[in-house]
Amino acid sequence: MRLSDLRGRHVAVWGAGREGRAAVTAIAAHGPAGLVVVDDSANFLTLPWEGPLADAAPLVTGEAGFDRLAAADVVVRSPGVPNTHPWMVELRRRSVPVTQGSALWMADHADRTVGVTGSKGKSTTSSLISHLLTAMDRPNVFGGNIGVPLLDLPEAELYVLELSSYQCADLTDSPRVAVVTALFPEHLDAHGGEREYYRDKLNLIAHGPHAVVVNGADPRLAAELGDRAAIRAGSPDTTHVASGPDGTQWFHLRDTPLFPRAVLPLVGRHNEGNLCVALAVLDALGVDVVARKDSLAVAVAEFQGLAHRLTEIADPSGLTFVDDTLATSPYAAMHAIDAYEGRPLTVIVGGADRGLDYSPLRAHLAEREITVIGVPDSGPRIVEALSGLPSVRTELADDLVAAVGLSRKLTPAGGVVLLSPAAPSYGRFRNFEHRSEVFAQAVADTAR
Repeated sequence: MRLSDLRGRHVAVWGAGREGRAAVTAIAAHGPAGLVVVDDSANFLTLPWEGPLADAAPLVTGEAGFDRLAAADVVVRSPGVPNTHPWMVELRRRSVPVTQGSALWMADHADRTVGVTGSKGKSTTSSLISHLLTAMDRPNVFGGNIGVPLLDLPEAELYVLELSSYQCADLTDSPRVAVVTALFPEHLDAHGGEREYYRDKLNLIAHGPHAVVVNGADPRLAAELGDRAAIRAGSPDTTHVASGPDGTQWFHLRDTPLFPRAVLPLVGRHNEGNLCVALAVLDALGVDVVARKDSLAVAVAEFQGLAHRLTEIADPSGLTFVDDTLATSPYAAMHAIDAYEGRPLTVIVGGADRGLDYSPLRAHLAEREITVIGVPDSGPRIVEALSGLPSVRTELADDLVAAVGLSRKLTPAGGVVLLSPAAPSYGRFRNFEHRSEVFAQAVADTAR
């Protein structure tokens, strides 16, 4: 379904936030027979619905909104509306067509788009792809799940998009190059279960992309793909890391060395995998990666990692404090822990408790010597999940500030203190940025 298909139809936009506002503006320009906005939430952060938006579409709130949704020819939901919402379940039962602004946009722009999703790595990988394409004289617009609705993006010859599982769920067109970085259970409450989450995530590749690029080292992703044709980055027949001409690790394209691993400023094997995926995407788009390997090496060296993702904080004590507050699942925390293998490590875990299963983290730490400090709300449950492991020392702290102070006492000289919460920030903090601010301030205050 395209935006132009909404002409002369009765459309209900579900959600009055950033995505809903973009949808109203875009749909109104195509002459619907009727346009209404429904907001069933009581979100005090919602901006006033007034001016041209209110002129284009009246706002209906509360329970009355369902009748307007059910009466519409098409419902355009915001990504924040979960599949498990009772109204969504009933709309599906009644066969009311439901789509999203992301799907409407993709229908008109798929052939010019690289779309990146994944349970981990999508932010870094999509940012790398955009950065490297720009360096290769392929200007592009970077957008998606980074704060700009797709319907607000300017016209461009090429787009690189980071796409959440919610945005992927309603797509009926795949991007030209569809990229999946990893799969593990996430957001199960919104999708309805693990199978449903994987289905919605992999909907990105379900509608005839020209190329599919995946992280070939991810076992769950490999199992879900089966024998489907895909470029499996990390494999010898595409981009991968192997011993180079000087005996150190180098990035390669098949048999050809490109540049040393040391060029990439990001730590961790998972970031090696992210760059392999990015380079494979460039190759799929026709960039001569071998001929331009020197320019690519310069661009890789200049890449700035994402804030709050393994961001190191200088400290006069000789300890390395690391902000990885975006690690909101046990699997993300496991990758972060691996990035500092070989150094004394204290990890601060805990946040909003979504009932996640922390047994994978327990299995991952079974043979490791590590200190884990749990903070509310889920920290005590994570610590309990690790009980009995012979080389894992566990402690509890009343809050994040106290945990930083305790970590200074417990971490040997030259060690690492890693905030990798394996849980979201909400409840105790306004958002993940606020959690980062509190962590950085606690590091500064306790250094005195």
